Amino acid sequence: MITRKRLTTGVGITLATLAAGLGTAIPAAADEAPAAPSPKVELVLDVSGSMRTRDIDGQSRMAAAKQAFNDVLDAVPEQVQLGIRTLGADYPGEDRKVGCKDTRQLYPVGPLDRTEAKTAVATLAPTGFTPIGPALLGAADDLEGGDGSRRIVLITDGEDTCGPLDPCEVAREIAARGTHLVVDTLGLVPNAKIRQQLTCIAEATGGTYTAVQHKEELSGRVKQLVDRAAEPVVTPVATEGAESCSRAPELKPGLFTDRSEIGEHRWYRVDVLPGQELRASASVAADRAVDNDYGVLLRAVTAHGREIVRGSEAGTGRTDVISSGLRYPKPEAADGDDGDGKPAAETVCLQLAHSFSAPASVKRSPGLPVELTVDLVDGPDNASDVAAFGLGRGWWLLGVLVLTGLVAGLLTGWLSRWRVAVWRTN
Repeated sequence: MITRKRLTTGVGITLATLAAGLGTAIPAAADEAPAAPSPKVELVLDVSGSMRTRDIDGQSRMAAAKQAFNDVLDAVPEQVQLGIRTLGADYPGEDRKVGCKDTRQLYPVGPLDRTEAKTAVATLAPTGFTPIGPALLGAADDLEGGDGSRRIVLITDGEDTCGPLDPCEVAREIAARGTHLVVDTLGLVPNAKIRQQLTCIAEATGGTYTAVQHKEELSGRVKQLVDRAAEPVVTPVATEGAESCSRAPELKPGLFTDRSEIGEHRWYRVDVLPGQELRASASVAADRAVDNDYGVLLRAVTAHGREIVRGSEAGTGRTDVISSGLRYPKPEAADGDDGDGKPAAETVCLQLAHSFSAPASVKRSPGLPVELTVDLVDGPDNASDVAAFGLGRGWWLLGVLVLTGLVAGLLTGWLSRWRVAVWRTN
């Protein structure tokens, strides 16, 4: 009995020790799990003098914006780091040089203290100029750092009043940094010139423009944009194409961004193993005033310059983005490897060209935005069929259709001549 009691006691102590060890080990493992990068959002609010105008549901534009901000601050997801920047909020004078520098960060980007942020917004009063360009540059600096998504939401009721710094050019410069910072714009006045400028800012960075005329529309749209920042997104990797294949960067499967100036060809390289199929697509955005007719060409060629396959697409001035793609399946290797027991990869050179043109007054730099997608998947059983003009195993069907059309044409012509001959005879 004593032996059994001692054995039972020993087993109990051992189990307790293991349980304690597991209890401490599990939280430690959980603590070591990498956390997802926090998305960053900065709301940029126009506090210029025109925001006193009372044309939004019987309230001033400023009052409607404050109410929308309060609604948004109550609904910000916990994982979002949010900040607030103002423009035209502090300088009441007439000196343009001073007024066009009037932008400051009202609330720093980081974990949100809702009470503190609401208090800061409540102190704002419509004051000065509308320096949209400097405010966007300041907001881009506020959002630097980290690996999460970045988004600027600009709310304004007018055009930038601080030229010659064009806010649309500022947006292009921000996009050219390669950080994939998106700018969404909301216009409180349905004016054609304001819409044109805000649309240009948004499109230059892959964002959206929305015209709002009611409080509910404003708060609902800002909430939607903040929530969108919290959604998982694929962040493109900035790359820089070369002037030739030999100097081109090697791309792995993924999403990439680049800039291509008018009249410029960009080259990239992809290694394709036997049995894989390369799928690539490229989109070029017309983020400035370009001539009406244009096209995009994406070619896959060997390292020696022989063309493998190509894809092309054309558009008109009604199209803001034009895309083209291609597929290249590499057959399975019959024999041979690279000396390490692995099949040798083929270097495929991707050439991206476009036929955009623009008046001499349009800036060439930075180049037009390019988005390139590269994927490598398992190839089809018979790669040579698919590679031939994309017709796959449909050559026999094409031949039958051509022959049928030829025979039908001959019969129709013969019958027509016979009917004419009979008619003349009678």
